[in-house]
Amino acid sequence: MKLRYNPASTGLAWVKLGVRTFFRQPLALAGLFFMFMATLSVLSIIPLLGTAIGVALVPAATLGLMAATREAEAGRFPMPSVLISAFRHGAERRRDMLMLGALYAGALLVVLALGALLAGAPPTAGEGGELTPEMVREAFDRPGVWLAMLLYVPVLMVFWHAPALVFWHRVAPVKSLFFSLLACWANKGALLFFTLGWVGVFMVAGLFLGLIASLLGGTEGISVALYPAVLLMAAMFHTSIWFTVRDSFDTEDATAPAPSDNQAG
Repeated sequence: MKLRYNPASTGLAWVKLGVRTFFRQPLALAGLFFMFMATLSVLSIIPLLGTAIGVALVPAATLGLMAATREAEAGRFPMPSVLISAFRHGAERRRDMLMLGALYAGALLVVLALGALLAGAPPTAGEGGELTPEMVREAFDRPGVWLAMLLYVPVLMVFWHAPALVFWHRVAPVKSLFFSLLACWANKGALLFFTLGWVGVFMVAGLFLGLIASLLGGTEGISVALYPAVLLMAAMFHTSIWFTVRDSFDTEDATAPAPSDNQAG
């Protein structure tokens, strides 16, 4: 497995590939992402433990969405079972993915704890528990929020490629974190353009929704459509993650087709 260096412009290509592949199988890819979000919502009902389990499942779910993207890229329909690919290919991979999830949950807990030390008490909710612009501004005025966001960047880098490295390349969970960080740093220009590209996509989508709201003469309809639209854009973003992984490592396994359901062990 060799590290591949990509020019900065590749980041925009990753965005285009993600959008293009998503629209090959929009219902399947969006549905899989919604299933994951629904699972997190159900788990969040369980105090503390449910949230911890949900966070620990993020690497496995990311791997499942990558596998679904590979299926869509190859012209196949991603079945719902692909979302749990991390747990369907032997005890060793299942154990490693669970260990990776535990490491991710622990790292996120440290980030949130350090941020909470400076953030202080959270802003009080408005009438009816609604989120107001004043609450958002107050939250971002707190140094702890910015500290948590800053600390999350290296966490994101060490776990960005890790699920794919553990599952497809049989890299040990702890070693995968190092290789993921190395790959992110080597392709930092491409990832920066990738991030800026998606920021631009989200901004254009927001402007489009605002334009539709102004044409309809009100914001009630757009408020109802906003949440599904954000989830749809998030699903599209997760579709593009696979291409950042595929092009960061030069290995046959990275480009081989994902195992189909009838090949799964």
